[in-house]
Amino acid sequence: MKSNSRISLVVAASLTVLGGAAAPALADNVLAAPVPTSGAEWFRAGRSAVQSNRLVNRDLNTRRAKNVILFVGDGMGVSTVTAARILDGQQRGVDGEWNRLSFEKFSDLALSVTASANQQTSDSAPTATAMVAGIKTNDGAISVDQSITRKEFCAEATRAKRVRTIMERAEERGMSTGVVSTARITHATPAVNYAHISNRDWEANNTIDRDLGANVLPAGCTKVKDIAAQLVDFKVGNGLEVALGGGRPYFEPNTKADPEYPSRMGNRTDGRDLTAEWAAKPGAAYVWNKAQFDAVDPRRTRRLLGLFEPSHVKYEADRANDTAGEPSVAEMTRKAIEMLQKNPKGFYLMVEGGRIDHAHHAGNAYRALTDTIALAEAVKVAREMTDDEDTLIIVTADHSHTLSIAGYPSRGNPILGKADTGLGLLGVSPVATDSLGLPYTTLGYLNGPGGWTGNGSRRELNPATELYTAEIPFTGKRPDLTSVDTTNPNYLQESAIPTLGAETHAGEDVAIYANGPRSYLVRGTLEQNAIYHVMASALGL
Repeated sequence: MKSNSRISLVVAASLTVLGGAAAPALADNVLAAPVPTSGAEWFRAGRSAVQSNRLVNRDLNTRRAKNVILFVGDGMGVSTVTAARILDGQQRGVDGEWNRLSFEKFSDLALSVTASANQQTSDSAPTATAMVAGIKTNDGAISVDQSITRKEFCAEATRAKRVRTIMERAEERGMSTGVVSTARITHATPAVNYAHISNRDWEANNTIDRDLGANVLPAGCTKVKDIAAQLVDFKVGNGLEVALGGGRPYFEPNTKADPEYPSRMGNRTDGRDLTAEWAAKPGAAYVWNKAQFDAVDPRRTRRLLGLFEPSHVKYEADRANDTAGEPSVAEMTRKAIEMLQKNPKGFYLMVEGGRIDHAHHAGNAYRALTDTIALAEAVKVAREMTDDEDTLIIVTADHSHTLSIAGYPSRGNPILGKADTGLGLLGVSPVATDSLGLPYTTLGYLNGPGGWTGNGSRRELNPATELYTAEIPFTGKRPDLTSVDTTNPNYLQESAIPTLGAETHAGEDVAIYANGPRSYLVRGTLEQNAIYHVMASALGL
């Protein structure tokens, strides 16, 4: 990270909470002084934080941005950030409550209202569309307006409803563009950048044909292209430069075996091999494993497509066990920036931590939090590789989840553990119990698969299959967790409302963290589509 013409965060942080003498510069996730241990120290810590903010914001960065990086933690609500911050600190052996994730030290902060045009609690398609296209739209819609029907097969009708995205506008200016995701690269959040379609589920042509069935398109209509085809055929400007994530079968024909899992065939029924079409472009490379990814030389490669799994890439907690190897989201971010920053006109990049959302849907807080920590590391890499003077970085979420942090546990109590009574300073910290005399965990979900099921058992996550196995027999009341290791990575936190399917999204506001040119526009409570307009303002579009 290069210097900032504003008084730098490092200088501001150097106002030590214990008196005003300069302290050494520290890592992004370490606050500028030890954890306060007295009332006087807490008082001075609060005063120093306000003084730091006053100094940092004295000279606002009104410059035009050369580059914009949008990080989306899919499902990364405020409770997820808080719990991940604590877990990260506890894993590193420091005070988790005093810890901060990399983006939590950005200069500007706001709340984002995530309701879509037709939903109080939204899915990822309209919320991501809001961020990159500047409008609110309906559930399932990918960068088309709310007047479109959910299953619009006609390409011409879809084209009439499309809305221009920040990626398209960047390409029209001659900038380089890219998308990185730990989900399928055709999943809703990355897709909104380059695709326009009424149904987020149409990731390959076979799903469109399945839904169309025997129906005949109206006269004058051609069938809309699927999302994977729209990525490879993206022709705005000089086309997309980088796409890294999962989803190989959506690009490959049903006659082609997957290179990592030979029993798995491609999804496409139109005969197209989109990976081969990409690789045939001048200066392009297609990779599907870690060794190939590492071998890519950004100086000699003009376009890069990386698809590392048939579906989503592995959770960060399981990534090391992948047979062919997969890059982390931080490694993908680094490679993408190396590719894109060659362009003197600048770049736009979206990076999605998509598997935060999937772990929450599974009711598995451990993997949601560890993927959040991984995304924070990617943010740190991006900031180190760019300059605060010319690069706007925004970190936000598309929506929240029903994760809750409850009870009165002591400071330092394991965030994934059972809640204690919070009496640690009195020398006793017995496990807290409910009205039945049973212990409970600090983290839980309002709904999800961690509740009781109809067959009389709770479930546990099998990381190999990402399916559930029965666990903890039903006793007619809540499970007795006394001898249960709730910090086990496969443990599913309890849910108040049991669901046989996935836990749901939640509808409260999420945070927006911003740093760089025009980041001061991120303040107050904003409708989610304002994020696009902040980026557009910063780029002078």
